[in-house]
Amino acid sequence: MAGNARRERIEGEVQRVLSTLVAREIKDPRVGSVTITAVQLAPDLSVARVFFLPFGGRHEAGEVQAGLASAAGFLRGEVGRRLSLRHAPRLEFVVDRHLEEASHLTELIDRAIGEDRAKGGSDAPEASDAPAGPTR
Repeated sequence: MAGNARRERIEGEVQRVLSTLVAREIKDPRVGSVTITAVQLAPDLSVARVFFLPFGGRHEAGEVQAGLASAAGFLRGEVGRRLSLRHAPRLEFVVDRHLEEASHLTELIDRAIGEDRAKGGSDAPEASDAPAGPTR
């Protein structure tokens, strides 16, 4: 339990530090504006999977990922120094697809609801059709 709490705390700190470093220190034009959405550390803290979302639309996700990968050594060293880690984790950058997947699922659900309404799929009585209860 204590190991998980420590790992989660370090994940949050790594995310915070990387967000600042990417915004202020990375000069690679491929990177541009990036949001660090999550960090997942391996149980032994040797590898950190860094999930990110590029925004601004100037560069494709693959270009941004390549820019971040080229800066990974610098970022790793800075994370280690700023968090006083004896062994800074190796950074792996992954495009975060969770928002796209959630948006797609929401779209599918909305479409299914719309089709049900178009078919008249609701058998529940409307509020105006409900019998009136006793009045006091």
